[in-house]
Amino acid sequence: MHPELIDTLAIPNTTKIIFLIMDGLGGLPGPEGMTELETAQTPNLDALAKKGVCGLLDPVGYGITPGSGPAHFALFGYDPVKNNIGRGILEGAGIDFPMTEQDLLIRINFATMNSDGLIVDRRAGRIDNETNRRICQKLQKNIPLDGNVEVIFQSVKEHRAVLVLRGEGLTEEIQETDPQHTGMAPLSPRALVPEAKFTETILTNVINRAREVLSEEPKANMLLLRGYAKYRKYPSLYGRYRLNALAIASYPMYRGIARLLGMNIARQTETVAEEIAVLREHYHDYDFFFVHVKATDSRGEDGNFDGKVTVIEEVDALLPQITDLKPDVLVVTGDHSTPAVLASHSWHPVPVILSAATCRPDMVTYFAERDCIRGGLGRMPMMYLMGQALAHARRLEKFGA
Repeated sequence: MHPELIDTLAIPNTTKIIFLIMDGLGGLPGPEGMTELETAQTPNLDALAKKGVCGLLDPVGYGITPGSGPAHFALFGYDPVKNNIGRGILEGAGIDFPMTEQDLLIRINFATMNSDGLIVDRRAGRIDNETNRRICQKLQKNIPLDGNVEVIFQSVKEHRAVLVLRGEGLTEEIQETDPQHTGMAPLSPRALVPEAKFTETILTNVINRAREVLSEEPKANMLLLRGYAKYRKYPSLYGRYRLNALAIASYPMYRGIARLLGMNIARQTETVAEEIAVLREHYHDYDFFFVHVKATDSRGEDGNFDGKVTVIEEVDALLPQITDLKPDVLVVTGDHSTPAVLASHSWHPVPVILSAATCRPDMVTYFAERDCIRGGLGRMPMMYLMGQALAHARRLEKFGA
């Protein structure tokens, strides 16, 4: 079944759907033989699992390690392969950058490079936002235009920024310069097709100049380029599912994904408690809510097993403030797995709870990876989750006669 079939069946209703997404939720066993989710004390999530139906979700496909972009597109019922998009446009949308059809957007990771030209920290120690803004201003001032192409630097958050090239003849088919590992030199922005040679030349000049400009910076002395993307439009959640949606997320990229899909964006929040407060404040104004928790993924990427456990327990403690709203459908899951023992995204499926009055009970009593594999949802492609949520919210009509 293609997810687009759901579009033809979607009907309006007054029911409420909440997606609580703990980024990077899935894990692997740590020193004690249990995953982060199995280690965490989660009485409220366990109670929700007992009442709902559980399973495991594959964001893209068996054995495929997903990026955050395609994983989130899958969560909302968009084919993650057909709708794959570079991270640059997601970051740009996240900061509400005014994009045009002439723009090539590229995500920057500020990084630390040693005197031998090798990367020692791909995230520059997660520099603070003020330092990020100062560095972007420094680059903007000292890197001139290259012919008819405008070069724009935009701060995002911590070590992340956006490079925008604006002009004619720009293409996406360029090798990313982030080798994804420390102890290696940055890669070259090599053209992957002949038509990209023009873009390669511009990016090479930008990188070389940036290296000179940042040479005296103690941490962020190099930039790594990822996620090249030309601007494009996507069908909205309202257009597809008749959902009036609100996104509540602290990180710009996830706000960007939501904006690309036509969601309204809540005010900036910094903590999970603030996000839930915003959810409660606007609960009567919308019928679909995307609540994004970033810290589970950040702790996983940092290899901080105990820190990820702590975040899961924090979410569990706050969960009653969501269940008290009595949504018609409450989904709790992640976009992908980020096991702390790997300190990176992984290909492992993600546990999920779907709670609704119309759930068929299964045998799951604890919300954890090894328990959810026995759930009634089984193991399914993530892009079918939205259809399940819409069905339980009585927002799909019958197919066929």
